[in-house]
Amino acid sequence: MSRGREAARRSPGEPWGGVRPFSIKTKLGALVVTSVLITTGLSVIAVHTKTELRFITVFSMIATLLITQFVAHSLTAPLDEMNAVARSISHGDYTRRVRENRRDELGDLAVTINRMADDLEAQDRQRKELVANVSHELRTPIAGLRAVLENIVDGVTEADPETMRTALKQTERLGRLVETLLDLSRLDNGVVPLRKRRFEVWPYLSGVLKEANMVASARAGIASGSGSHTRKDVHLALDVFPPDLTAHADPERIHQVVANLIDNAVKHSPPHGRVTVKARRGALPESLKLEVLDEGPGIPRSEWHRVFERFNRGAVSRPHGPGSDGGTGLGLAIARWAVDLHGGRIGVAESERGCRILITLPGLPSSPS
Repeated sequence: MSRGREAARRSPGEPWGGVRPFSIKTKLGALVVTSVLITTGLSVIAVHTKTELRFITVFSMIATLLITQFVAHSLTAPLDEMNAVARSISHGDYTRRVRENRRDELGDLAVTINRMADDLEAQDRQRKELVANVSHELRTPIAGLRAVLENIVDGVTEADPETMRTALKQTERLGRLVETLLDLSRLDNGVVPLRKRRFEVWPYLSGVLKEANMVASARAGIASGSGSHTRKDVHLALDVFPPDLTAHADPERIHQVVANLIDNAVKHSPPHGRVTVKARRGALPESLKLEVLDEGPGIPRSEWHRVFERFNRGAVSRPHGPGSDGGTGLGLAIARWAVDLHGGRIGVAESERGCRILITLPGLPSSPS
């Protein structure tokens, strides 16, 4: 650990080099010195006052025991508290903490235990969020595939090559999502691989919107991984300029971003509303600017910094339109995660109507001059 990080993690007022003005060694040394001084002082008094030695011995022992008891209690009380906190942590309760009101070795131990509890609590929370994220992402292609197959079985649609290609895409995406489980488990270490490649934006986004349209129109009553809307009245529009626009990114991760943003926008759209996905060229080669706009109530500015938090379901009490619900509060968090992996930016932008989410992907790294 670097010296700067060590300085940041030390308690206020804690000196460098392990030298403490109130260390346990100092306290024990002071206890010995005090005991000797008391015994010597009482002996001197006994000599001058001609008091019997046995009385002086008794007084000296009592005084020494009282001081020793006081010092021992100051040392064992925090140890008992630390033992209780450690026992709670071993049973899965990461909420308890040790009081950090000492400037000795026990104070350092209290800081270490509290830091360990913070790390364990964070890891436990991240593990639960990982399970929620994986479940969230797996349910979407499963719902779409089920919808397509049910329509074929019920005779609503025919098993023509186009329908089967859509079902195959959902199956392939499901397989890719299963393969990313190990990658997601290493999310906190920042080692999730990105499979970036160059792709044409118009046909790619057209496929994403087509899948979203098919799933929304065919799965009445089937739960979605990004909520459970069955909105068939919302129109999805695509605006790409120039038409031959290309980008360099991980298509699977961008699919997560766009699909979750569309789902969120559809849930909050008014009846017969419109959701528009815009794509423009960024400042760098193969970079990309994406916008997802809806015509819903929008997001209050005070909530802009919270909308991408996990499990945050927004300030709108009820989603608009029939067949919508509040969702799980994970879609936008997953979108931010995927954008962050690319080194891009995502946020809420100004809009005259509804909500406007702006995504910037860096594309190819600039070559050194």
